[in-house]
Amino acid sequence: MADSSAHAPFEPGAGDPKHAARATRSAGRKMRSLLLDAASPLFRERGLSGTAITDIAAAADAFPSQITYYFRTKEALFVECACRELLYLARATEQAALKTRTPREYTHALAETVTASDSVAFFAEALTLTRRRQDLAPLVERTIERLHSEGARAYAGQVERHGWRSLRAPDESSRRFWAVAIGVILEGYAMGRSSDQLCAEMLRVLGEQAKSTGEAARLRLIEQHDASTTSDGES
Repeated sequence: MADSSAHAPFEPGAGDPKHAARATRSAGRKMRSLLLDAASPLFRERGLSGTAITDIAAAADAFPSQITYYFRTKEALFVECACRELLYLARATEQAALKTRTPREYTHALAETVTASDSVAFFAEALTLTRRRQDLAPLVERTIERLHSEGARAYAGQVERHGWRSLRAPDESSRRFWAVAIGVILEGYAMGRSSDQLCAEMLRVLGEQAKSTGEAARLRLIEQHDASTTSDGES
């Protein structure tokens, strides 16, 4: 009797424990992503208490046990969803700002994009949740640090690209922007303000962040003139 295995097609890595482990990790990442995709809109619409694990599982075409396997608890899934959505928003904000040419346009694009989304309010709920669940705080802390570092990098790139004169260090500008965004949006949601009103309030609080090339040049001339006048008066 012929050995059928001799004619079986060769599959690279077949039977290799490392290959199997990589395949398992890849499948795990895909399932985690599917669960996050399914849970985020449900959490946004119904909140944490109004969303059941079975609802998320049904939306993801998964089993409830898979949610507890990958995230342990519904609260942990909620926080990870909120953190992921905030980073997605930050990326969209950077993309919108890339099209701008002046500091004023840049700040307006940032504020308009952020206030048009509910991702900041979603993240604020996660912040509140970590007060009672300190085991979830490290993920929030990492998200905030990444938010600030990527924001600082993007802002520094725009300043260098256009030759602007920043009024603050990139890291300070990024941290200040997101602190203002969270404060203005939470207050605005509580008062029923529209996204346009939130954007206007953000722009008012943020004020000027940088000078354009022409403005910076004029400012240097004024400073040089003032210095020369002072020097002449002292001599």
